[in-house]
Amino acid sequence: MDMKRIFFILLLCLTVSAVFAQRRGETMYVAVRSVPLKASTGFFARTVGNLTYGAQVTVLAVNGKWAQLRSGSLTGWTASSNLTSKRVVAQGDTRSASASEMAMAGKGFSEEVEREYKTGKDLNYGAVDDLEKVTVADGDLLGFIDEGHLARGE
Repeated sequence: MDMKRIFFILLLCLTVSAVFAQRRGETMYVAVRSVPLKASTGFFARTVGNLTYGAQVTVLAVNGKWAQLRSGSLTGWTASSNLTSKRVVAQGDTRSASASEMAMAGKGFSEEVEREYKTGKDLNYGAVDDLEKVTVADGDLLGFIDEGHLARGE
């Protein structure tokens, strides 16, 4: 192996390590309406508690796509994609976002997108709200996967 390739691999390893190390101890916020905290990594791991949109968490560890969190007395794992570094409450502002604002933010709406949305005449996100209410128990989902001989993934 030539020296450039060795240097590149070393630099890549250091960069990846720095990114994961930077996440540990970082304050983040739940970016989805509700998220179960798991006892370990994996979708079907036992649920130890739930957090809601905007909950402040501290990242304790990162394992691939999973982050171990602490929020109050709860400690558990969730997919890193459920988190954001952006606060729900504006800095210096003591009022929190309304339920409507949080729901719109959860759908990816910014103030600009919301203004554009309000100009539409026949737009309705009721179907999106209805879909968000649909839940499937982990046991039912696992049964469906096993019955269909599907891969469980991570």
